[in-house]
Amino acid sequence: MRLRYSISIILLVLLATAFPARAPAALRVHGVFSSNMVIQRDKPIMIWGWAEPGAEVSVRFGDERANVTAAGETGRWEAVFPAREASADPLTLTVARGDDTIEMDNIVIGDVWVMNGQSNMAHPLHRTLEGDIESAQAHLPLLRALRINPNEQAEPQEDLPRSALAHGGWIEISPQNAGGISAIGYAFGSRIQRALGVPIGLIDNGRGGASIESLVPPHKFAEDPLARRYAESVARRRAAFDEEAAVARLVERWENRVAEQRERGVPEERLPARPTRDNLRSWDIPGKSPSDAASCYNGMFGAFRGYRIKGVLFHQGYNNAMAANCRPRRYRVLMRLMVEGWREDFDDPELAVGVIGFCSTGIPQTRENFESWSVAPAAFIREAQRLGLADVGDPERTAFLPAYDIRIPGLHPHKKRDHGERAARWALNRIYDQRVNWDTASLVSAEREGDTMVLTFDKPVRPDDLSTIPEGFSIAGADGVFYMAHARFPLRNDAGIWNTANRNYDTTTVLVWSPLVEEPVAVRYAWASSPMGNLKVEGRPWLPFASFRTDAWDWPESEDPDESAVDRNRSRAMNREAQERCAARRTAEAEQAPAILERLDTLGR
Repeated sequence: MRLRYSISIILLVLLATAFPARAPAALRVHGVFSSNMVIQRDKPIMIWGWAEPGAEVSVRFGDERANVTAAGETGRWEAVFPAREASADPLTLTVARGDDTIEMDNIVIGDVWVMNGQSNMAHPLHRTLEGDIESAQAHLPLLRALRINPNEQAEPQEDLPRSALAHGGWIEISPQNAGGISAIGYAFGSRIQRALGVPIGLIDNGRGGASIESLVPPHKFAEDPLARRYAESVARRRAAFDEEAAVARLVERWENRVAEQRERGVPEERLPARPTRDNLRSWDIPGKSPSDAASCYNGMFGAFRGYRIKGVLFHQGYNNAMAANCRPRRYRVLMRLMVEGWREDFDDPELAVGVIGFCSTGIPQTRENFESWSVAPAAFIREAQRLGLADVGDPERTAFLPAYDIRIPGLHPHKKRDHGERAARWALNRIYDQRVNWDTASLVSAEREGDTMVLTFDKPVRPDDLSTIPEGFSIAGADGVFYMAHARFPLRNDAGIWNTANRNYDTTTVLVWSPLVEEPVAVRYAWASSPMGNLKVEGRPWLPFASFRTDAWDWPESEDPDESAVDRNRSRAMNREAQERCAARRTAEAEQAPAILERLDTLGR
């Protein structure tokens, strides 16, 4: 009997050792919360996190307290506090469960803006032309920033891992750290903060290489046929993905590389390690790639749903403007779905959204190369951005901010301050009702009169350098072949005029013509990757008139999401044809120079 009892005790000890009791889940808060953060003013304040299911959690924010229970299998808890007005007085947030306590301090109440898009939004201040002087002035304790590192995911995430949080969380902006945050975000946030005198928080989650597809909330793809077909193609690629085969390809490349290095005599200790599944980049994994549906939203924006925000600035375009990837019709649909999805997920139908147009890229368009650079998928993407945002139907709280006129070559143009300042003007004028100049203008009509197209605008549009010569127009007949056009403001003596050197110009009207187009039917303006185009609303340098076209000759776009309508061969053919047009136009203008000059004189040169 005693032996049997002893064996039982030994078995119990062994079982307890082999299967130890599960430790209680650690208390934690969502990754978006940290010291130095900005809480959105004038909206209910929700704090949430996780603990052992059933645990009682105490949450204290300032002088208010709430006791909540960790619920469900995940042990999620949340506490909601009343909205507060803007305040720079620092507050403390304390979350406790028994002896387990998390404390965050220096929290202020103000407005939170999200900086969303791809690398030109994430581009840091210290890499810009104005970064040194801006950083030196960045004594801005009421401007706070949270940088979210790349964290694309195939499925929606509920939290932000610590690895995705630069600096471990929110930071106060100072000359020592300003250079590391979004340059556009800094220019925007610093102007807003100084103008309003309230705390401003910037959540910077731009992801280099992100397509618009990856930035749309996942539930929105089912709401439109184009978007749904695309999402279904991603699902098929996910289902067919063979991870082992993908790793095997990495290993094969590694073996070839190692063999070459050994032949060169590279020591064994300097050879790269054999790759594993951990070496697969997100780009290699369908559904997780920054080019695929909702991936960046899942892990970088939608992951902090519930955190109240004031608005979003969006700047993107490169990955969708490559000829083989360019699908303007789909882009337009996704732009609308994206904005609607943000408003739904963040429970704010009036969420402010500013879209900074796709920036100029590549060689600038000039009179000498005009047609050569007019084959421009980038121009169609800019149009899709503008029209897709207009489809949201909320011009009071949304704005398309043209950016093509800030011309500097390169994948990451180093001029960023102007983008942020323009966005700040829009926000101060329209969202905050401040006495700061910002406006838009629209094309009212485009009518043919003989061999001339007469364009009428609802506001004066003119260059900001006192030039009387509009630039950046092209014109086409019924064949759809566009040539660079001459343009002039007509001379008038009535109201609504602009006086320059004792001549009165009507800058609500532009006359457009070309000696190569006898019967014009369509006009395009600022239609290139880095276009000519010098019209500004009321002549204000910060108000470029948006690029536009009056035709319906769209960029070739396949309905099959797995195929491109413009492969490399077709792209080369389109570019050759454009170069031929450029040569033909320059020859014709040289031959007809006297007649052209006489015509320009009659139009008001």
